[in-house]
Amino acid sequence: MTRLIQARLINEPFDDPGLFLDFRFSRRALLFDLGDLGPLSTREIMRVTDVFVSHAHVDHFIGFDRMLRHLLHRPGPVNITGPVGFIARVEGRLGGYSWNLLDGNSVDFRIVVQEFSGDRVTARAEFRAREAFRRRELDPPDLPPSRVLQEEAFSVEAAEFDHAIPSLSFALQEKISVNVWTPGLTRLRLPVGPWLNEAKRAARQELPDETSIHVATGWEVPLGELREHVFRQGPGQRIAYLVDMAFQPENRRRAVNLARGADQLFIEAGFLNEDAALAHGHRHLTAAEAGIIAREAGVNRAIPFHFSARYFEREQELRDELEKAFANPVATFTPG
Repeated sequence: MTRLIQARLINEPFDDPGLFLDFRFSRRALLFDLGDLGPLSTREIMRVTDVFVSHAHVDHFIGFDRMLRHLLHRPGPVNITGPVGFIARVEGRLGGYSWNLLDGNSVDFRIVVQEFSGDRVTARAEFRAREAFRRRELDPPDLPPSRVLQEEAFSVEAAEFDHAIPSLSFALQEKISVNVWTPGLTRLRLPVGPWLNEAKRAARQELPDETSIHVATGWEVPLGELREHVFRQGPGQRIAYLVDMAFQPENRRRAVNLARGADQLFIEAGFLNEDAALAHGHRHLTAAEAGIIAREAGVNRAIPFHFSARYFEREQELRDELEKAFANPVATFTPG
């Protein structure tokens, strides 16, 4: 069975952090963080509609320029969420280039940036290619607390953490999971394609079985047949991304709440416990602390990343410390 939203780390765990969330059977993707995008293909970057950036340290934001270069001639918006002050940072990046070749006849590409602070979006602005990326202020969206994106099929939540500066982490929550069972498609001789998005939408809306789903010109299939042979419906998956935070009580509480019940938790695990004092000085998590958060949040699977380069020859030790703390509620770690 194929999950319709598939998440993968963009880079190896010792390289820049970032998560690529691919919407299968549609031309869409999301990014959690905007570090080095080198491993992503041009086609993958062109599918990105929404980007959620934790903070503006270089390893989380250096990929902005590559994304901009690819999306510049794509109509429509790319939406970017970041912490307080992030609109000015995007404005500064755009201000570093000359845009004299853009005018009112250029492709209507837009960058919409919003800032999340406390428990809500507090500011929003737009930069249009046709206006040489001049800043336009917009009203913040009317979203429930903690939400930074809300759509029919899923939402994205954010929480703010202390990393010496405000740093955000994120979680995607599907409302209802409608997954495609590929052998069922094969049995019915149905192709993979954008038509599946409309079919999934109809299933989520609980339309009648006799509803006709358009596959191609002159080709329709009843929704009930898809329900029986192709779709597997259940609770929506939750994908959480926790990065760059000090292990302190309020951060820990917020991290557990954001990740609670996640099917997949991608979590920074930068330091071994023997270097806990160093981790705390830099306001990062140790692998053991990451495992504790994963266990307290009751996640199904914890995937560590954002490893410090000092452990390049000791990667398995980082993974082992996380797994020990994740699996064993009585495991204790004395900081080195």
